[in-house]
Amino acid sequence: MSDEKPTVPPVHWESGLEIKPVYGPEDVERSGGWDGIGRPGEHPYTRGIHPLMYRKRPWTMRQYSGFGTAQQTRERFDYLIRNGQTGLNVAFDLPTQCGLDSDDPRAEGEVGRVGMAVDTLADMEQAFEGIDLNRITVSLTINGAAVPIMAMYFAMARKRGFALETLRGNCQNDILKEFIGRGTWIFPVEPSIRLVGDTIEFCARHAPKYSPVSVCGYHVRESGASPAQEMAYGLSIACAYIEHALERGLDIDQVAAGITFNFDIHGNLWEQVAKFRAGRRLWAKILRERYGATSERAMKLRMIAGGGGGGLTIQQPENNIVRGAYYALASALSGTQTMALCSYDEAYTIPSERAALLSLRTMQILMHETGVCDTVDPLAGSYFVETMTNEMEKLIVEVMEQLAAEGGIVQAVAEGRVQAEVNRQAYEREQKLRSGEIRKVGVNCYTQEEEEPEVAFHPFREEEAAEQVRRLGQVRSERDGQAVAQALEKVRAAARAGENVMPAAIDAVTAYATVGEVCGALIDVFGSYDEPIRF
Repeated sequence: MSDEKPTVPPVHWESGLEIKPVYGPEDVERSGGWDGIGRPGEHPYTRGIHPLMYRKRPWTMRQYSGFGTAQQTRERFDYLIRNGQTGLNVAFDLPTQCGLDSDDPRAEGEVGRVGMAVDTLADMEQAFEGIDLNRITVSLTINGAAVPIMAMYFAMARKRGFALETLRGNCQNDILKEFIGRGTWIFPVEPSIRLVGDTIEFCARHAPKYSPVSVCGYHVRESGASPAQEMAYGLSIACAYIEHALERGLDIDQVAAGITFNFDIHGNLWEQVAKFRAGRRLWAKILRERYGATSERAMKLRMIAGGGGGGLTIQQPENNIVRGAYYALASALSGTQTMALCSYDEAYTIPSERAALLSLRTMQILMHETGVCDTVDPLAGSYFVETMTNEMEKLIVEVMEQLAAEGGIVQAVAEGRVQAEVNRQAYEREQKLRSGEIRKVGVNCYTQEEEEPEVAFHPFREEEAAEQVRRLGQVRSERDGQAVAQALEKVRAAARAGENVMPAAIDAVTAYATVGEVCGALIDVFGSYDEPIRF
């Protein structure tokens, strides 16, 4: 009989960490010890930002939704709310995201295609008519055109009698990740950061319960970053916005309390859990030790953890229902505050009502039937989970320190270095998927003869785009053109003078200036962004 122990092939997470077959207390000690675990609701919040977490308040369910006109989107909002959704996450079409009006020639063929078309305050008013903004909080998924869209949301809320001082909700408004991961930028890097700073400053002074920035590691991850890089880039971006706001003389506790996070979930379940526990702990340390924050709210990493589209497949699309359930479980075990799931048909189309309802029901079953809400952070104390939380924190710090040593995240984005790294990794991952090195069920293993998928495709209707253009024309004909022109000139003047543009933008959209007109006024001052190409 041989005394040799059986060998097993090595296992590595996407972030690069090697995983042992078995873990014990010595692994926790070797990786950094037990001191960083703490208690739920207490610094450094490894186990969650609230003492009782889901026992007291389950996660908000906030499905990403929006398409066509404001009226169509409002109908989907109503459907989701009737079926138990507790928050709204608004998808805007590409013209709106890029600061173009629906009648702009560059918008042709895209009006309402992948999100709701918003041209003027009239669209915002129609989309949220009758919705109690104090009960149903709204997340605006907009970045390059965040200034006019936030201005419209605030103007709409005021007109309906909601006080900005008590208004809750958030705007994504993370332009640095747009340069990295999506591309709906409008202005050059520095002016773009300045506009994010304007929204942070405005909210700190006038809408203190509203979160003006939701730093979005999600899209960086979907573009090719590893889970560790997603967290590292996200925290580095948040630090860049904080430092810009501090240069304006704002208070760290006030600024940090207005920043939330949007992170991705697909891939290895344990890697996601370790990423979130490590990121939450590291964020608390950064706020206290680097910036001197004292407010508990400021040091708590508040997040939406969403089941990522990057994990879904066009092959055997029903498998995505199962994937979504596992992503939801990872989100819950990670201690999220808000959850969203991509629907099973999103690899093909805008989710049908049936698919959106399945995603919502998935979260509700998880919440009410599985016992996942019974106790806080049930994975705490696991030799494996605590070791990998420690190891993941080290890896995130390593990425952040390398970024800082090379001039920081803003410079790296402006020079295109982060984009090049993420693109390289996306290419390499695709090669591994094609070779079968990374196994994907239904794609490169357990495949079957392809049949026509049972997916209801969301139609793009030219007549709906034409109706949006007609509605925009009507608003233009009925508004006070001189008042709009004067309001837009005040936007330009504020931008030139280095003043906060938000008050002028709110006045402009209240006069029914369009998204394209407000963005155009800012382009007149800041110019447009030219993307650096690196090979």
